[in-house]
Amino acid sequence: MAGRRDFEIAFVGLKPGVHEFNYVIDDKFFAFFPPQEFSNCHANVKLLLDKKPTFMLLKFEIGGRCDLVCDRCGNPLTVQLWDDFDLLIKMADNPDELNAQDEDPDIYYISRTESHIDVANWIYEFINLSVPVHRMCDDKDISETRCNVEVLKMLKGMNEESEQEQKNPIWKGLDKFRNI
Repeated sequence: MAGRRDFEIAFVGLKPGVHEFNYVIDDKFFAFFPPQEFSNCHANVKLLLDKKPTFMLLKFEIGGRCDLVCDRCGNPLTVQLWDDFDLLIKMADNPDELNAQDEDPDIYYISRTESHIDVANWIYEFINLSVPVHRMCDDKDISETRCNVEVLKMLKGMNEESEQEQKNPIWKGLDKFRNI
């Protein structure tokens, strides 16, 4: 990433219509943000900016890959990033007040006197939203999991121990207080 100014778009000089911007995002981009749950990110962001007289419609197309850790076994895995996000930017006289009041995350207000928009924070947010919530090794079949077999055995053993503890007669009388 050459610099933060690469993510500033001077929209005042743009003619009405659709304009395309492309960004290649790697780990250097994330150095300006808090630590991530992923690493080795290689994302391509295609931004289509449709400029109208009083608003702009931004469409972010995210693609690429990043490395994560499996939630189940801790193995490293690579996942594909792919998602689309739309953002409507409206021009207003009191943008700070409108941004605080409006609960729609897909609408953002800027001042009528603005000449640039910085898309870096939106790219950061949309890449993070593209990362899968459930991060597990690919399973072709439950019996053919790619997860670490030793970890799965340990988890199964812990589950069995937990079930044995629940069957202990000392705790039987406390079950009636569980849903109070």
